[in-house]
Amino acid sequence: MINKKIVLLCQDCDSTNIVYNALTSKFNIEYVICENAPSRRLLIKRRCQKLGVFRVIGQLFFQVIIQKLLKYAASDRIEEILRINNLNKQPIEKIKVDFVNSVNSEHVIKLLQKIKPDIIIVNGTRIINESILTCVSSVFINTHMGITPKYRGVHGAYWALINKDKNNCGVTIHFVDKGIDTGNIIAQSTIEITELDNFATYPYLQISKAIPLLLATIKGICCNSGDKIAVINNNLESILWYHPTIWEYCYFRIYKGIK
Repeated sequence: MINKKIVLLCQDCDSTNIVYNALTSKFNIEYVICENAPSRRLLIKRRCQKLGVFRVIGQLFFQVIIQKLLKYAASDRIEEILRINNLNKQPIEKIKVDFVNSVNSEHVIKLLQKIKPDIIIVNGTRIINESILTCVSSVFINTHMGITPKYRGVHGAYWALINKDKNNCGVTIHFVDKGIDTGNIIAQSTIEITELDNFATYPYLQISKAIPLLLATIKGICCNSGDKIAVINNNLESILWYHPTIWEYCYFRIYKGIK
C-alpha cells in the first residue's frame, strides 16, 4: 500500500460503502468522517425557499413513492451490477467511523488539522464550506454522478437520458472547490444503459465506472502532487439539475420512455 494519509469524508449510503471497500483494497484509509443526514424539515424548508412549494411537493412524492418502487423493482439488477463489477457494499464497521452532525462543523476542522491527511475523498456530503477546504493543505477529491459541468447537481445520468444526451451520461472525478460540482475535472466516463435499468440502477452503473477512475486518481496523486494531476476542459455548458417531480417523471416515462 502507498504510504499516504487518506481520509474519507462521507454520508452513510451504498456508494460510500462501495468506495470505502474499493479503496481499502489498495490504500490505507486513515480515518472515516461520516456526516449524519441533515434535518429533513430543514432541507424541505430550504428547497421551498429556492424552488417553490409546488415543485418541492412533487419532488417529495417522487422520492417517497416512485423512487422506492423503482429500487424495489430493480433489486435483482442492482445485485447483478454489483456482482459483475466486483463491488462490495458491505457497511463500514461503526468502530472505524466518526459520526458528525455537519461536515462543515468546527469539530471536523479540528479533526482534519489533527490528522493532517494528504488526500480527502468526498462522497455524498452536503456542499463543503471554504473554511473546511482551506483548514488543511489536503487535496479534496469528489466522485460526481454526472458529467460536469453540464450535469451538475443530482441525477446526472437521468437528466442526460431525458435530454437524449447519451454521450454525456456518466460520471466525473474532480477536485472540490467551494461551488456545486464546479471543481477542475480529473477524469470522466460514460455508462451503458440496458432495458433492465431504471432511475434506481443508474447510480450503481455510475459508481462501477467511477471506482477505477478514483483508484487511478489517488495513485496519480500519491506518485506526484495534486497540482500536477492533469485536468480536463470539455467546454460544456454549465447547468445545475435537481430532483425530478413525480409529474415530470411520469411525463418523461410515458412520452420519452425513460425509466
